[in-house]
Amino acid sequence: MRDADICITGGTLLLMDEAEQIIHDGAVVMKGDTIVAVGGARDINSAWQAGKIIDARNCIVMPGLVNAHTHAAMTCFRGISDDRELMDWLNNYIFPAEAKNVDPELAYWGTLLACAEMIRSGTTTFCDMYLFEDETALAASEAGMRCLAGEGLFDFPSPNAKTPEEGLAYTRMLLDKWTGHSLISIAVEPHALYTCSAPLLKDAKTLADEYGAPMAVHLLENLQEKTSLEEKLGMRATVFLRELGILDDRFFAFHCVAVDEEDIDIMADHGCKVVHNPESNMKLASGIAPVTAMLERGIIVGLGTDGAASNNNLDMFQEMDTAAKLEKVGRLDPTVMPASTVTRMATRYGATALGMEHITGSLETGKKADIIIIDMDKPHLTPLYNEYSHLAYAVHGDDVITSIINGKIVMENRQLLTIDEAAVMNRVRAIAERIRTSLAM
Repeated sequence: MRDADICITGGTLLLMDEAEQIIHDGAVVMKGDTIVAVGGARDINSAWQAGKIIDARNCIVMPGLVNAHTHAAMTCFRGISDDRELMDWLNNYIFPAEAKNVDPELAYWGTLLACAEMIRSGTTTFCDMYLFEDETALAASEAGMRCLAGEGLFDFPSPNAKTPEEGLAYTRMLLDKWTGHSLISIAVEPHALYTCSAPLLKDAKTLADEYGAPMAVHLLENLQEKTSLEEKLGMRATVFLRELGILDDRFFAFHCVAVDEEDIDIMADHGCKVVHNPESNMKLASGIAPVTAMLERGIIVGLGTDGAASNNNLDMFQEMDTAAKLEKVGRLDPTVMPASTVTRMATRYGATALGMEHITGSLETGKKADIIIIDMDKPHLTPLYNEYSHLAYAVHGDDVITSIINGKIVMENRQLLTIDEAAVMNRVRAIAERIRTSLAM
């Protein structure tokens, strides 16, 4: 018998590997932060003895979900301004509220609140773009979550950087500080083409190349952005990025609602990835991203919630359900975006988009132990004919009962083990009072 730390046994394993294997009455074994064995429960239990055994009968065991685009600390602005068009929402409500209120305290506690919400709903990895991202990284590491963090870069002053040069210097500090951390990685993240000049984009790309880091940007979120950028740049946005030398296999873009066939071809030819944010796109009436066309062209498309101010929750299972149904109604074709595809987008494809496919996104020997257990012994999940169908169309975030990240149990039987949930909510409520006062709400 070989020794291990944790063994999850008796459940239905969705490996989400290339073959997309499903193992009934399976087991997965962890030693330290790594998966060391996956297979049938009888074979695993006869070969391994673990210090902790988790009984997963009547459960699905699968990779933790990857929220590939969010603004975690914006939990502090949840519900502050709804039912507005994107640029009106940003310029007249969100940016002014941030200018008056975003500071290290808000970034830290808002991120901890987001981590609690994400862990509770099955997310184990998230990609963040916001401000004071050192606080975001600290909060995520303390919560035990895997995070790709990036400071939002702008041409104009932000609460954390008065100039583009300060923003780039802060990003370099993040890259130096967090390199080699077991949970935290850093990306270079210019906010958008309408908030970043060509020199800033080129400097950001130079920094990303120096460290071999991913680079990400909001791109073509709606038709208004597409039109205004083409008028400003004299060319389509994707051609502009190509001519700047930005596009490569470490580049990924958020939203991509207003892309057409030529844009898709350009991105596919350069190995770029995309993160789809259907609920935020719907709430802001930005449109429906042509996800099926991107997938058919070979683009890796992950899934994200966007921030809590434009969604307004961080439940990736809800996002999966929305992604599948929105694509069907948008194309008037019920066969597109099947349940297995949307599950892949929330796991393996999300990890690939973030450059983490060698670490997470599937249950395979040698990968990090980022695993969730879903209780299927519930009325709304009975009967069970197809696991993918239930994951896409029936499972709720609160059906997740146990979450393991990097081999550490961060939630067990719905109890958070790394976050003092009540204390975090109380601190965010206090921050919200400060926000109310600053905005005379």
